Amino acid sequence: MSGTPTPPGGSEREQRAAKVARLRELGVVPYAYRFERTCTVAQAIAREGELAPAETPVSLAGRLVALRGHGHTSFGHLKDASGKIQIYIRDDEVSARDFEIFRLLDVGDIVGVTGPLFRTKTGELTVRVKGFEVLSKAINPLPEKWHGLQDKELRYRRRYVDLIVNDDVFATFVLRSRIVETVRRHLLANGFLEVETPILQPIYGGALARPFVTHHNTLDVDLYLRIADELYLKRLIVGGMDRVFEFSKDFRNEGMDRSHNPEFTMLECYAAYWDYTDMMRFVEELFTLLAREIVGGTEITYGEHTINLAPPWRKLAYFDGLREATGRDLREADAAALKKIAVERNLDVEGASSRGDFLDILFGELVEPGLIQPTFVMDYPIEISPLAKRHRKEIGLVERFEPYIAGYEVGNAFSELNDPVDQRERFEAIAKLWDGGARETHPVDEDYVRALEYGMPPTGGLGIGIDRLVMLLTNSPSIRDVILFPQMRPEEGRGGAGE
Repeated sequence: MSGTPTPPGGSEREQRAAKVARLRELGVVPYAYRFERTCTVAQAIAREGELAPAETPVSLAGRLVALRGHGHTSFGHLKDASGKIQIYIRDDEVSARDFEIFRLLDVGDIVGVTGPLFRTKTGELTVRVKGFEVLSKAINPLPEKWHGLQDKELRYRRRYVDLIVNDDVFATFVLRSRIVETVRRHLLANGFLEVETPILQPIYGGALARPFVTHHNTLDVDLYLRIADELYLKRLIVGGMDRVFEFSKDFRNEGMDRSHNPEFTMLECYAAYWDYTDMMRFVEELFTLLAREIVGGTEITYGEHTINLAPPWRKLAYFDGLREATGRDLREADAAALKKIAVERNLDVEGASSRGDFLDILFGELVEPGLIQPTFVMDYPIEISPLAKRHRKEIGLVERFEPYIAGYEVGNAFSELNDPVDQRERFEAIAKLWDGGARETHPVDEDYVRALEYGMPPTGGLGIGIDRLVMLLTNSPSIRDVILFPQMRPEEGRGGAGE
């Protein structure tokens, strides 16, 4: 329903703009300063038994998502963050001026209404409007419910509209907030202290990734957006903070696909006197808690798979996984032999040069997709794990695990390397890869080595990709479905945030 007839011709946007002008002529401020709500829609619905019999007025505010007129009456639906409720107005229950104003409203406008609750003949709970205020007149029309905002690229760019018209999208981001809250609560209950570390760093580290670079004008130095907060958090372990965690925004100058966005959210936590076996137990506890609180049980659905997050999870040694996939033991294979295997299987090896590169390609392409049920892949080769402690029993390996669910990695954990001599040697070995042309490397961080020289206790560390965790628990196929404003290519001829 559009209300009072609008001037003929012109686009709907132009007609809505004309209604704004008419409201001003009637002395109405079409963009209000505030509105006093007595409750939310959900609260009004919950209190129906108390409010409706006494005809107690409620004051609600929200967006009109439906509107239809029948001569002397009008019906609509008002939606706020908690839910949706029907509204009803009659011309003999408000002034003629107010009814004219109401007829100038459109779907998409934000209004405040006041009146008692009642049930219509069809049994629908409804607000009988005795008074209302125009809070924000929408000039741009919303897309039609069934034929509107279906293009995913457009939805990601205009998330504000996506949230208005797609209830399931709104629900996903409410669940994201609950997931983060549950993770934080579990960490605090286990004695972890929440801290903050720098986003702008003079030396990037904590992962093998290419950073974004910016420049600090006053200091006249280049700085890096962090690729991880690991090295700063472990400095705090050195300083005596036995258990620390941070939800961090990290930035990696890499490609974009269903599980990668250049800006993403990580949880990292570190516990003194733990090792990677303690962190395995902690991950099982955390994921079980999340499943029970978010979906009501330990079984979740992801795509076509039913996944059970209840412990114990399967444990798979890294090279055992490769042997199952290739039929060969690759523990002693050098870079040339690994490249040959990858090429034989038509895998993309462009840019790869080191043994670690080829191991990573083989594992990612041949093993990862089959890891559907929760699996701890453990005991990684030292070449791709510069910050993990050497394995106490197996030469050439480190004490590291990654939890895999639904075919992708959702975390990374180590028995943390606390030997400063070994750490320096690892840094220097990786720095040589830069000289050889590699760009996803790790520079030598002299200050971090110096911190280790003061003594860091045995420590277990864990990183969990929050975006991928939310994907898993909301059955979302793409990381862009769980990031409110994912990175997008610029629209042709346009720029600006989110475009």
